[in-house]
Amino acid sequence: MTPFISRDRSVVRLDTSLELLLESGWKNRIPGALATVVATAGSTYRKPGARMLIYADGSYLGLLSGGCLEADLQLHAQEVIEHARTRAVEYDMRGPDDVLFGIGAGCEGAMRVLIEPARAGGVAAEALEAAGRILSTGEPTCLVAIHDATHLPLGTFSLSTLPPLLEDAAREVLAEGVSRELDLEQGSARVRAFAQFLAPPPHLLVCGAGPDARPVVSAARAMGWRVTVVDHRPAYADARQFPGATVMHVDARDLLDAVDIARCQAAVVMSHHLASDVEYLRALARAGRPDYVGLLGPLARRRRIAEELGPLAQELHSRLRGPVGIDIGAVIPEAIALAIVSEVHAWLAGRLS
Repeated sequence: MTPFISRDRSVVRLDTSLELLLESGWKNRIPGALATVVATAGSTYRKPGARMLIYADGSYLGLLSGGCLEADLQLHAQEVIEHARTRAVEYDMRGPDDVLFGIGAGCEGAMRVLIEPARAGGVAAEALEAAGRILSTGEPTCLVAIHDATHLPLGTFSLSTLPPLLEDAAREVLAEGVSRELDLEQGSARVRAFAQFLAPPPHLLVCGAGPDARPVVSAARAMGWRVTVVDHRPAYADARQFPGATVMHVDARDLLDAVDIARCQAAVVMSHHLASDVEYLRALARAGRPDYVGLLGPLARRRRIAEELGPLAQELHSRLRGPVGIDIGAVIPEAIALAIVSEVHAWLAGRLS
C-alpha cells in the first residue's frame, strides 16, 4: 500500500479500510475471521494490506475482490472460526487455471490471503486496535501479518506484540515508510510475512458547523478520515451532530491556538458568516498550511473576502479553492458535500494541481 504525499509533504493513506473495520467491526459480537491480503501478482481488486471481516453468520464487512472470491473465503473462514486455527489460502485467477477453483473470475491475478480468528480482545483485534490508537494521533505505525512460518504462530501483530525475529525488519519498514514482504531465516526457523507501513488517514478541518457541514463531515468520516469541526457559535458546535468528529467551540480569531493546523491536510471554510470566514482564512494564511483550503460560496463572495484580507490574501492565492468542490451540478446539501469531499480526495491523491 503506497501512501500519498500531499503538497505540504504530509504523508497520508487513502486506503482507510483499517479504520472502517475498527469503527464497526468489533462491535459485532458474532464470532468472525479476519482476512488479510498478504501477497498479490498481476491484476487484483485489492492489494497487500487490504482486510475484511467475515462473520460466522455469513455476513461480512469490507471486500477483497469485486465479489468473486468472497463466497469461497466464507467457506475457509468458517473452518478458521470453528477450529480457531489460522491459515493462508491462495487464489490464482490467471488464464485457464482459474477454472480449477470453480470461480471463473477472469481477473488475471493471483492473491494470497491470511485468515485468522477475530474477536474482541483477541490477538488480531488487539494488534489492529493498537495501530488504530497510534494512527488517530496522526503518527504512522506498522502491522505485520505472518502467513508462513516454521516456529512462529501465524497472524497479525503490532510492533508491541511482534516476535523478536521480526522486530528489526518491521522497524526498518516504519523508518523507510514503505511496506514490503519479509522472508527471514534464523537457524532452522523461517518466516514469511507482510510488513505493512501505515500512514495516518487524512485530517480534514471544517470551519463552520452549520447544517450543511453535517453531510460534509459524514462523507469524510464514512471514508475513515479524521475530522475536526470548529464554530464560533455554541449552538452549532454540538458534537452530537457530528458523530466521530472532534467538535470545538472556537472563536475564529483563536483558530491557531485551538487547532494544530500542521496536522491537517485540508481545510474547508463554510460558516456562512462573512466576518468569521475572513478570520478563519486570515488564520490559515498566517499559518501557511494546509496546502488545500476550500471556501464555500460564489466567486463574488470570494472576491469580497480577498478585499477584507488585503495583502494577506496573496498568502492563500495558490492554496485557495473557491467555490469549493468539483462541479457536478450539485444542488442539495448531500450532493454539495459529495462535490467538496471528492475534490479534497482528488487533490490528496495527486489528481488535481
